[in-house]
Amino acid sequence: MRRVVVVGGGPAGLCASIAAARAGAETLLLERNEKLGKKLYLTGKGRCNLTNAADISDFFDHIPRNPRFLYSALYGFTNRDLIALVEAGGTPTKTERGGRVFPESDKASDVTASLERQMRASGVTVKLGCFVRKILVEDGRVTGVGTDAGDVPAEAVILACGGVTYPSTGSDGSWTREVARLGHGVVPMEGRLVGIDTRETWCGSLAGLTLRNVRFTAFERGKIVYTEQGEMLFTHTGISGPLVLSASSRLAEAADASFSVDLKPALDADTLDRRLVREFSASGAKKLVNLMPHFVPGSLGGVILETAGLDPARPAGTVTRAERARLASALKDLPLHGLRFRPKEEAIITRGGVDVGDVDPSTMRSKRVAGLYFAGEMLDVDACTGGFNITIAASTGTLAGRNAAQDIRRTEGYDNR
Repeated sequence: MRRVVVVGGGPAGLCASIAAARAGAETLLLERNEKLGKKLYLTGKGRCNLTNAADISDFFDHIPRNPRFLYSALYGFTNRDLIALVEAGGTPTKTERGGRVFPESDKASDVTASLERQMRASGVTVKLGCFVRKILVEDGRVTGVGTDAGDVPAEAVILACGGVTYPSTGSDGSWTREVARLGHGVVPMEGRLVGIDTRETWCGSLAGLTLRNVRFTAFERGKIVYTEQGEMLFTHTGISGPLVLSASSRLAEAADASFSVDLKPALDADTLDRRLVREFSASGAKKLVNLMPHFVPGSLGGVILETAGLDPARPAGTVTRAERARLASALKDLPLHGLRFRPKEEAIITRGGVDVGDVDPSTMRSKRVAGLYFAGEMLDVDACTGGFNITIAASTGTLAGRNAAQDIRRTEGYDNR
């Protein structure tokens, strides 16, 4: 029996090693950290949103970066397969709002433990605290890996080293130099599912304020690229929260983006105007600033009045119809403008990585080096929030593991299925 070496103990590496071992290969997983699944512990605020219950065909609408590359992977190992794998390892799951799937225990560690049990039951050998420094290649084919403890021979190597987010978990992008040395293109890496700094400095005065049940729309060069209703928040430098994180994955550059916040999505313009008339008529002598808490939370009222060009000290009863229309417009279409994405160290996922043009999408095999495979976040694919990214990691890892094992069998003259 010949060996598959898997580099990286995140979801992609765990699933790759399970698949390779179950396909009959001697499988060794090398992880630089002191434990497996370190990044999984941080996902879903420690709860691990491991996948989404949507139909697998709907996943591609949530993958803005190279979705077609993932057809074989996602249909070959679906979200249902991932749920079944985790549950078979002893961790029941549950489905929550938006189809998000979590462990019933709400503990990310249970997902890691479940995958680890499946891995060990499949006969995978694990070596922790092992840093891979080099991929060994002779005559265009992998022969093993060079680690800080010496060379490890292998007939196939699966790289599942992560991206550049959460560098404390080992995902620091250090693998890019080695991959590039072997002739692969590497798309520059940056963070996505990340907050956005805005040109509007007033956001800083509202830092910590959360807006719920608002509609957030993102434009790039005037074209709508994202719109959804939900939750967002203001930060010291701009905006963040679920809506903003999801919008970031649809944008190429924050500096080219503009945004609109509908603070009253349940009210059309006429209904909102009638409500304004009612409030202003009942409180004609009151200052506008004192009435704004009826419409928006906290000190956002002052921003709305400024956007509408209205004096906060103005008596409500003196507001004209035209001025009321400006106020309604500010409530339905509060404008914001992007400046930059927050640093990649604050991001949830990585955009960029190994150029998918150098990878066979039906196997995850390198087109440059025989016996070398890629999986997970190091590939130039990424998705929105909701469990889609972990599914991509598991699916590409499984596809790589199966094919790496089959590749070895073919070279030995075994069954060519």
